[in-house]
Amino acid sequence: MREFSAEYLETTRAGMWADSREALADLDLSGRERVLDVGCGTGELTRVLREESPAEVIGLDADRGLLASVDPPRLQGDALSLPVADDSFDLVVCQALLVNLPDPAAAVAEFARVSTELVAAIEPNNAAVSVTSSADPEAHLARRARELYLQGISTDATLGADAAGVFEAAGLTDVTTARYDHERRIDPPYSEHAVEAARRKASGEGLEADRETMLAGDATPEEVDDLREAWRAMGRDVIAQMQADEYHRREVVPFFVTAGSVPE
Repeated sequence: MREFSAEYLETTRAGMWADSREALADLDLSGRERVLDVGCGTGELTRVLREESPAEVIGLDADRGLLASVDPPRLQGDALSLPVADDSFDLVVCQALLVNLPDPAAAVAEFARVSTELVAAIEPNNAAVSVTSSADPEAHLARRARELYLQGISTDATLGADAAGVFEAAGLTDVTTARYDHERRIDPPYSEHAVEAARRKASGEGLEADRETMLAGDATPEEVDDLREAWRAMGRDVIAQMQADEYHRREVVPFFVTAGSVPE
């Protein structure tokens, strides 16, 4: 399973569900009593579930460091071998977890083991992310970087769009899917994180960190080097636009909320 830092999780999930929680309607949160959030990371979804439900919501993650950011109750554990008894919860849910697992159906089957009623997953289609930017080359370069990166990973980056098939393979019934688009914007005045992201673009640090993964796919060293140079030039343009308060960026990540009933 891929691992992520607390800073990465907090940044990429910042503001998610701030505009609407309609896509969570099929989870019947208001009627829940015990909910388990698997792979909760730093607890962004855990907090939403606690706001929307009267249930006891427990966050679970394999990373003790990430769990330190989650208010109790919380558990440390593996998504493929949950440290809880059968039928312990009436809802088991995860966000952006299955897309990083080599065998997502096995995880869903484990979720069903500990749930009496419903299993749900909120998963992205990372191949369908869209970027618009006032720095003209950024959208094209971001798309190319994403393509090369996704070619090098061993998990299914598009899983969110077809998670229903995974749920059915795990034996769940009455499967439903709702789409939620998570929008992230950068506009003036710029946050400290936005400024740091621009600096990383200009230095090429971000792409350098992904170099090994890109080379694990179809990319050649020359392709990665050329992309990095273009990326750095784009980053310098972003910094110049920021200095003039002219930089704007919009990224949309499509998420799919899939829910399935546990057979009696």
